[in-house]
Amino acid sequence: MAGAFDRTIGVAAGLLGAAGVAASAAGAHAAPGANLDTAGMMMIVHAAALLALAAPSAGLRSVRRFAATVMLAGVCLFAGDLVMRAFQGRGLFPMAAPLGGLMMIASWIVASLSFLGPRRDG
Repeated sequence: MAGAFDRTIGVAAGLLGAAGVAASAAGAHAAPGANLDTAGMMMIVHAAALLALAAPSAGLRSVRRFAATVMLAGVCLFAGDLVMRAFQGRGLFPMAAPLGGLMMIASWIVASLSFLGPRRDG
């Protein structure tokens, strides 16, 4: 049975995936060339990764939880900055997208490391 953290990440992943589809559609129809397609792709890809990290049997539990948290924050910063630029003409804050991108890269590395050690619950 999934714990509260895993359920939260699972719900966030589902919402992130839905937002990714919406952003991709907006990029194709409402605001072509505004990077919404890139934001949508990042949201969809990372939603799938978050679902995998929330799975009860995935790697070292505390490490994958950390990876999921950093990944969620990173994709929100990266995609959020692109969406803000598309609709508001300005980003979230200076360097939000690069910071989010760095967080996503780091979270993928941490996620891969979570599968190297013995599985521990907790």
